[in-house]
Amino acid sequence: MSASDVDAPGARPWILMSPALAAVAMLLVIPVCFIAVYSFWLRTAVGSEQVGFYLDNWIEVLTDPFYRDILFQTLRIAAASTLLCITLGYVPAYFIARSTTRHKAVLILLLMLPFWISYIIRTMSWINILGVSGALNVFLLWLGVISEPMQILYNEGTVILGLVHFLLPFMILNIYVSLDGIDGNLVDAARSLGCTGWQAFREVTLPLSLPGLAAGSLLCFVLGAGTYITPMILGGPRDAMFANLVFETIITQLDWPLGSALSLVLLVVLGSVVMLYSRFAGIGQLAKSFR
Repeated sequence: MSASDVDAPGARPWILMSPALAAVAMLLVIPVCFIAVYSFWLRTAVGSEQVGFYLDNWIEVLTDPFYRDILFQTLRIAAASTLLCITLGYVPAYFIARSTTRHKAVLILLLMLPFWISYIIRTMSWINILGVSGALNVFLLWLGVISEPMQILYNEGTVILGLVHFLLPFMILNIYVSLDGIDGNLVDAARSLGCTGWQAFREVTLPLSLPGLAAGSLLCFVLGAGTYITPMILGGPRDAMFANLVFETIITQLDWPLGSALSLVLLVVLGSVVMLYSRFAGIGQLAKSFR
């Protein structure tokens, strides 16, 4: 590359971005390409991979109703968890954003505390709360509400509960950033024009906070649909999610070709969700939510 090429205005951004682009290529693009190649191989009866171009794995994944049902169940659980995060997250985000206390930074710090604890430990803590000998059953037995411990764990409800526990801080942070960026004078102007507090919230605050709400929803949905720890710890055999199939296929069955095809299906589905978000909300809003 000549000096004139380096000095060209159009080349400077690419030169500055080259380290980041190289990292993305090495850590993301190339591994995904390897996975795509593996998905067309076959696992033989002796456990080795047969190199070639075979469509058997893709035909099995795309035609077997078992995988389709698990995928729909995954999307349904992720959607339910996201809706609960929206419902539970908006009020605390609004409270923190509108708080006038000098300890506002402490509230944000408390919101960040869950990220300091291992996700696996936070998930397993629900066993000590909801288990047969957990705190909830012990408390209800002590009150005399129940005569014997209830079986609360290992169902879809506890999986959703664990996902909400994991995802709620992401939702609150995104909504908080959006609310904190709203000019308070807009609300005051609405009130001065005759709006009640609820009308000002509905006509001004809520519409302006929708980008942060959408960004938080995208993060919660994608992270929820791609997790396997929560359903593995808190779910039963019928509550497996699609990422659990990938884990079991690759780690337990050692079937890398089939596991690669499954992982690419999940990647395409979640990538389509991100593309839809970018089409209607703009992917740039996702970056703004972390500023």
